[in-house]
Amino acid sequence: MAALTDLTLAQMKAGLAAKQFSARELVQEHIEAVEAARVLNAWLVETPEIALSQADAADRALAAGEAGLLAGIPLGIKDLFCTKGVETTASSKILKGFKPTYESTVTEKLFGAGAAMLGKLNLDEFAMGSSNETSAYGPVISPWRANGSEQPLVPGGSSGGSSAAVAARLCAAATGTDTGGSIRQPAAFTGIAGIKPTYGRCSRWGVIAFASSLDQPGVLARDVTDCALVLEAMSGYDPKDSTSLNAPVPHYAGGLGGDLRGKRIGIPKEYRVDGMDADLEALWRKGVDWAKEAGAEIVEVSLPHTREALPTYYIVAPAEASSNLARYDGVRYGLRVAPEGGSLADMYAATRAEGFGAEVKRRIMIGTYVLSAGYYDAYYLKAQKVRALISRDFAQAFEACDLLLTPTAPTGAFGLGAKTADPIAMYLNDVFTVPASLAGLPAMSIPAGLTSDGLPLGLQLIGRPLDEMGVLDAAFALERRAGFAAAPSRWW
Repeated sequence: MAALTDLTLAQMKAGLAAKQFSARELVQEHIEAVEAARVLNAWLVETPEIALSQADAADRALAAGEAGLLAGIPLGIKDLFCTKGVETTASSKILKGFKPTYESTVTEKLFGAGAAMLGKLNLDEFAMGSSNETSAYGPVISPWRANGSEQPLVPGGSSGGSSAAVAARLCAAATGTDTGGSIRQPAAFTGIAGIKPTYGRCSRWGVIAFASSLDQPGVLARDVTDCALVLEAMSGYDPKDSTSLNAPVPHYAGGLGGDLRGKRIGIPKEYRVDGMDADLEALWRKGVDWAKEAGAEIVEVSLPHTREALPTYYIVAPAEASSNLARYDGVRYGLRVAPEGGSLADMYAATRAEGFGAEVKRRIMIGTYVLSAGYYDAYYLKAQKVRALISRDFAQAFEACDLLLTPTAPTGAFGLGAKTADPIAMYLNDVFTVPASLAGLPAMSIPAGLTSDGLPLGLQLIGRPLDEMGVLDAAFALERRAGFAAAPSRWW
């Protein structure tokens, strides 16, 4: 039998149901894989005892015929989700040693469905980054290598620990959060699937905030079916989250058919950017052909404010971050740096200066600037108006089509350190993902091909609000035709 870590989540569920192996055996094999792959730096905290205890509970539930949707499935949890009694740092020094006394709603739902937590996954500090290089605990290394090269590559960000762990077969799936593309872009970089649901579909309660009007939990997994299974378990209304949507959760995996007859898929002309990578452009054309083969009608649509999406995002998100991160002051929890003989203000300044990394400081400063009295109208208020126009663009496009098909990221994965000196070049990684985030729409990336260097490229599907089912089904149709089977060579 193949290694249990090579199975998809759906195959693990089937094997457990057929008693081909136990949940304890499945989890133990993943624990050993995690231990053997520490060079990737994907995990900040490993929790093998918790995982085995949850596996034993899953075995009992399976034996009794009372198993939940994810009984015995080994998951990784992005270290932005508060986990009761387990250190949660958001990859920042300012929260080192913080152990929440409560469980996030998403992880509570996953554990309630029987999942086993292997540990907490590395990320860009406070989810601010596109390469997982801003973590206070070191960068995550992608399990992928370009053909004939030993150069370490980034796994994307901010959910880089999640994407690397899934791609390296260290967990069946992982939670992520997506503020401007932080699930979809790392999924594309590492050859896996990732879905950001509609804003409000998954509770943000207990998720450390970056930008509250944009953050949305989601899933990274090997394929569309696995994403559907985990998303179903973690979705649903939460009265503790004022932005949570009170809407029924479909049986996502059961609705996957891949028949796009009667569906119209829009191709936004503004996403054809100058200098687009030739491999990516060719893949996008293939995606259009696959959609046609599945029965879809292809229509060209316009999203005229696409060019303004990235600058709008980098005003709105830092503004919200500057407000959210004001709570980290050294008084109640986390790091405290108190200069001898200093005042309270001195303690605030010293704690934040030492506790936050350079990228977090940059975004706090940008956010504070655009919210200041002299610039609020010129920058923040104008950005909010443009955001409304971007949402209107999508609403008008969806009058002509049911879904949108675009690339996920402008390139494949790049080398570690290649863009750290140029924040603008780093921000441009999110050019295709940010618009859907600003509009709060469901969007998914699937692995669809390789660059000429043998690195993964992704295609993105964007749907109407609360149409995760439509997005998943279209992604399922393209996934079957793409036949993506590439995996990283195990060099670690």
